[in-house]
Amino acid sequence: MPEWIDIGVNLTDAAFDNDREAVLERAWQAGVSQMVLTATSLAVSHQVQSLCSENPDRLFCTAGVHPHQASQWSTALAAEIRLLAAAKCVRAIGECGLDYNRDFSPRPMQIKALEAQLELATELQLPVFLHERDASAVLVDVLRDYRDRLPGAVVHCFTADREALYPYLDLDLHIGITGWICDERRGSHLHPLVGDIPAGRLMIETDAPWLVPRTLRPKPKKGRNEPAFITEVATTLAQCRNESIEQLSVHTSATARRFFQLPPV
Repeated sequence: MPEWIDIGVNLTDAAFDNDREAVLERAWQAGVSQMVLTATSLAVSHQVQSLCSENPDRLFCTAGVHPHQASQWSTALAAEIRLLAAAKCVRAIGECGLDYNRDFSPRPMQIKALEAQLELATELQLPVFLHERDASAVLVDVLRDYRDRLPGAVVHCFTADREALYPYLDLDLHIGITGWICDERRGSHLHPLVGDIPAGRLMIETDAPWLVPRTLRPKPKKGRNEPAFITEVATTLAQCRNESIEQLSVHTSATARRFFQLPPV
């Protein structure tokens, strides 16, 4: 069975409160060997570490603050994130970045929080797990000052266009692809683009419980995505790249293991 590493799972979300263990078991049965749980705030950074402690060989996480919560950034918050990031299960700083689509936090505050987390990542020599919406040019400008000092950076849930992708690749960033690519309404522009992402720079994720692949049949109840559905993302991604499922599995899993410094299962 092909092996998958899901690099972006929101496992602390309330959508999983009633059956989290069953969700994990279905993922293992589907070939998911390991997951990176996404932290989006101080509270979630604590919560993902608690989950990782229950399955330390297969669950890992990030520590950081999402741009939606950037207005909460402070010196005290930075100190707490730094302490949390020292945990063995933490393999990246984030989810941090810029969201100029929803603008839930003022843009100057988003940049301030991002730069602070990039500094932390360079200090701790951890890669960064990046969020970007409608802000690729600004993100590239910010990252240029840090890229040489960062061990790695992945733009998670890439949904943008060629004008965003090529500067990211020029900066030696990694790219995470989700079920967005399975959405015929808004993701078909990704089909010709994903073939331009070199093996070694591409990773795969579900962003569960969001972004359920629209190609999935039967459709899950309540539209909830889960890590087991990564195989649906992989099927579309492999077709778009003219690769076999096995080829995609081998290089995306090797890339994720190397990027997040994950142990063999």
